[in-house]
Formats: sequence, structure tokens, C-alpha cells
Amino acid sequence: MKTIFHVDMDAFFVSVERLFDPSLIGKPVVVGGQPNERGVVSAASYEARKYGVHSAMPLRTAYKLCPQATFVNGRPERYRDCSKDVFRVLGRFSPRVEMASIDEAYLEMTGTQRLHGRPLAAAHALHEAVRRETRLNCSIGIAASRLVAKVSSDQAKPNGILLVLPGQEAAFLGPLDVRRIPGVGKVTEKNLHALGIRKVGDLARLDEDFLEEKFGKWGLALAGKSRGLDAGGWYDAEIGEAEDPKSISHEHTFGEDTADVEALEPLLARLTEMVARRLREHGLFARTVQLKLRYSDFSTYTRAHTLDHATQVDTELLAEVRSLFHRNWTGRPVRLLGVHAGALEHSEGQMSLLEQDKSDRWRKALTAIDRLRDKYGESSVSLAAGMKGRFRERTHENPAGLPGKGPKPDQEL
Repeated sequence: MKTIFHVDMDAFFVSVERLFDPSLIGKPVVVGGQPNERGVVSAASYEARKYGVHSAMPLRTAYKLCPQATFVNGRPERYRDCSKDVFRVLGRFSPRVEMASIDEAYLEMTGTQRLHGRPLAAAHALHEAVRRETRLNCSIGIAASRLVAKVSSDQAKPNGILLVLPGQEAAFLGPLDVRRIPGVGKVTEKNLHALGIRKVGDLARLDEDFLEEKFGKWGLALAGKSRGLDAGGWYDAEIGEAEDPKSISHEHTFGEDTADVEALEPLLARLTEMVARRLREHGLFARTVQLKLRYSDFSTYTRAHTLDHATQVDTELLAEVRSLFHRNWTGRPVRLLGVHAGALEHSEGQMSLLEQDKSDRWRKALTAIDRLRDKYGESSVSLAAGMKGRFRERTHENPAGLPGKGPKPDQEL
């Protein structure tokens, strides 16, 4: 029987901010930006959550609910550094660690009992090690599957440990709202409610054929999840062997709509840099580039182009992005820009010797730049075209430079 830990850092962004500013301790805190900005909440302290503030909520709404909160812009570099500190601690407890995001991880603890003791004892030791070495609290869920471990860590918050014994998964999940199942969002929740399904136990009692008829393959995954199984695409790979991303994208919403090309072009360059950085981090090359363009009236357009060869080079991607932009921008004020890389591959494909030599030189240079960014921060080195496109990185995005993420050894440059 497997033993899986899910470690979830408690109010991670807020907790890190409090390390550097102890005056925030005990106060309602909202991370993500200022209350007059267009952004959304990246994290809220437990004191702010009492007023209904939660992540992904517009900052202006959060201010209306909790005007006495302290609003913090957020510092992604700081969060990455602290995440790496947590990762180092986790790595001492298991050789198989998967950072699911900047503030949560799965550990494969099967077979570690002789080293760390029984699961509860190991979890308490890990919990204390994280607190002692990072000064941050976490919650730990323990189960025979990743799904149940994740749900149990959520139930253990804040600063707790919860073990679900093998064979007790259905009894544990049954009374919980269906929204507690990872992957069930607002739309699926609404559709389940329409069928009279409100608790996980209601879902578990339904026939698989019925769920497949209503929801297709997702219905079969739901049936498995309701019984505590690692069903669905998220759990196809083993811990520490996560599948490559299907696409990589970054976008930015302007504080004020703009039609100033001298503001738009540098931002496109910066977004492209961020996408290319993550492509190299995963050892991937993009065959398709897509531009996302949203105007003041919220009308949104996406335009894509397929390249003659896959690439992870900033300048090659940027040339395509610029071309898409100038062919499709109407001159109206822009609210949001986004850059998306898709059709990802593990190699560039066939190229001429001259093109291959040029690409190799660029990749070597960019790899050296990435190492500088790893050491000195993501904003330490930039293309000249992107220097004026600096913006505050959204802390809730999936950033580059996360611990445990990177190409497999045979994919390294």
C-alpha cells in the first residue's frame, strides 16, 4: 500500500511577507496588489478570509469586504526563494518530491518507514523541520492516494496533520461538498447540483455508466475520485515524473487601457521572454505562437501562427509575436496582452546547418542568462526590447524558476 504526503504551505505568500514585516502578524493581509488596481487577490491571511476575501477575487471587491486590510503588491522572487528552502527540507524525507505549485508538494513516502518511522511520526518530524528551517507553517495530508492526501491536507488547515487510513477513503470523502474534489470547479459543481449531487457520497453512489453519459470521460474520472482514487489526467504520471506542460503562456492586464505602441511592444517582449524562459526550463520547443488581445470593451481576440521549426529562442518567438500583433491590432486602446506557446516538442526538428549553428549559439547564450536569473532573480537580465516592458509579476501565475522543475537529464542543453 502506498503512503503519500501532500504538503501545503499555510497562506504562503502572506506568511513570507510576515517574515520580512512582522507588523503584519495578526492583521488582515491581502497579497496581489493595491485596492484601486485591476488585479486579483493572490492570497489572503486567515484574518482577511473571515470577511469573505479569497484568492482570485478582484482586488476592488476584496477592499469593499475588508477595507481595513493591508494590501501588499507581492514579491515573487521572495516566494521562489522560500519555496526552494521548503523543497530542500522535503528532499531529505523522500527522494521523490513533486512541487505541484510554488506552495504545495507531493512526497512518495512508501518504503521510508525504517528511515523516518510510521507515517504520522514522519509527518510530525517533517512538519517541525519545515517550521524550524523556514519559519513557515504547513499542513500535511497523508493517504494512499494523491487525491485523498490533497483533500486531507486542506481539511487539516491551518498548521495541522491529517491521516486517512487505507480503506477509510470513502467514509472520509463522503460528507464533503463535491467542490472539495480536485478538478471540480464552479461549472462542474453547478452541473452536479442540477442532478441533485451535493456531497461526494452522493457522487459515489451513482453508476459509472450514468456519469459517463452525463460527463463523458470526466464522468468516469469523477466516479474514481469519489472513491478516493487517483483518477484523471492530473495523476497519470508517478510522483516526481510529472508530464510536460501542454502549453505555456503569460499575460498582463494594464492598469489603464493604452494605445501607446511604445508601451505595448516592450510588454510583448517581456511576456515573450517569460514564455521562452519556461520553455527552456522544461526542455521544450514551441511550434505554435499565439497572441491574445483584449480591448477596452472586453472583446478578446486570439491569433496564432505555426512556425517552420520549433523554437525556444526569445528573439525568434518575439518576431512572430510582433508580426501577429501588428497584423491584428486595430489601433484601439488595449486592456490585456498575452503570449501563448503551443504544439510543444522536445526538439527543433530539421534545420539548415546555418540555422542550426545560429540557434545553438542563441540557446547557449540564453542558458547562461537563465543561470544568472536563477542566481540574481528573473528581472536581472532582459532583452533590450523588453526593458521598458517591466511590470509587477502576478504572484498567482505559474512562474519560472520553481524548485524541482526542469528538463530531464537527456533533454538538457
